[in-house]
Amino acid sequence: MKNVMDVLKERGFIKQTIFEEDLYKMLGEESVTFYVGFDPTADSLHIGHYIPVMMMAWMQRYGHKPIALFGGGTGMIGDPSGRSDMRTMMTREIIDHNVECFKKQMSRFIDFEGEKGAVIANNADWLLNLNYIEFLRDIGVHFSVNRMLTAECFKQRMEKGLTFFEFNYMLMQGYDFLVLNQKYGCKLELGGDDQWSNMLAGVDLIRKKERKDAFCMTCTLLLNSEGKKMGKTQKGALWLDENKCSVYDFFQYFRNVEDCKVAECMRLLTFMDMAEIEELTRYADERINAAKERLAYEVTKLVHGEEKATAAMQQARAAFGGNAEDMPKVTIGNDCTTVIDLLVAAGLCKSKGEARRLIQEGGVKIGEEKITDIAAGLPEGEFVLHKGKKVHILVERA
Repeated sequence: MKNVMDVLKERGFIKQTIFEEDLYKMLGEESVTFYVGFDPTADSLHIGHYIPVMMMAWMQRYGHKPIALFGGGTGMIGDPSGRSDMRTMMTREIIDHNVECFKKQMSRFIDFEGEKGAVIANNADWLLNLNYIEFLRDIGVHFSVNRMLTAECFKQRMEKGLTFFEFNYMLMQGYDFLVLNQKYGCKLELGGDDQWSNMLAGVDLIRKKERKDAFCMTCTLLLNSEGKKMGKTQKGALWLDENKCSVYDFFQYFRNVEDCKVAECMRLLTFMDMAEIEELTRYADERINAAKERLAYEVTKLVHGEEKATAAMQQARAAFGGNAEDMPKVTIGNDCTTVIDLLVAAGLCKSKGEARRLIQEGGVKIGEEKITDIAAGLPEGEFVLHKGKKVHILVERA
């Protein structure tokens, strides 16, 4: 069987590794237990979690055993990595609820059943009852403050003030790796590239305390052509929960990605064969649209299931092809009397002010008529509302 590192490199997952030659040999010779950590800061995964989850899925497909570590303990502190402000602290009840939501969503990608199934762990089990003095004597002694202050994850926070509360996070994450190594024989940590400093701390801790090999590997971040993180929509983050981001909006996000990012998204976000990806994305003209639709369908199928992915694709085709029966719909009541009211009620604008600006910029049509009057009312019966060139909704009355 092919070494999973070759697969991950070919698809563009790997950003950084440590002791790469030794890691490659180990992954080719034995089944390796590895983990990825998820801080449950919301009740849904979002697209930023997607690549580490896919990395886990590929590792499992090639015979390695995943641990999905949920940060019930570290989530009560909050990771300062990539942050310019301090995260909001959450209660234990909120964290436990969010962990359950994460487990359900991840089961679409990761097999949790049987002897070879993924393990679910929660660091609240060992962090919440720690004796602080013992922790400092046993773990803190292995961390150099001088070295910690050079870590990339702290640099932004240093400008505005890094609290000791957050400074502990690196120790906690390193301790997580140590506990998983002791409890499950975990030898490898995977995560986003913004976690590199914290992950190195865990590798270093295991090698010092246990005198054992340990490794870490980071995955690339999904960026647009301007170098900014992908996954932001006009309505906010691209959530995997359809109650936070509709299946149609999720599908449309990937249907409308930049031409130059289609192949990368296929490699990272789907299980499509590399030869098929190359064939679908070798065109730089209008034929790339077929590849975009396939990308949107495959990602949506993984996240929401085949039935909902098919329905979203039919809705998208109807919106562009004019088949109102399959078009996404919104039902309005008698209290919705103007185009501005409708744009807000349909979720196309967050506020009436945003709706006014959209109309003034010429971005709204009803049927074939462009709306230019910010006080414009609504026609009788059902009609089609267009926002720009990509959003088309059938409006019905209650």
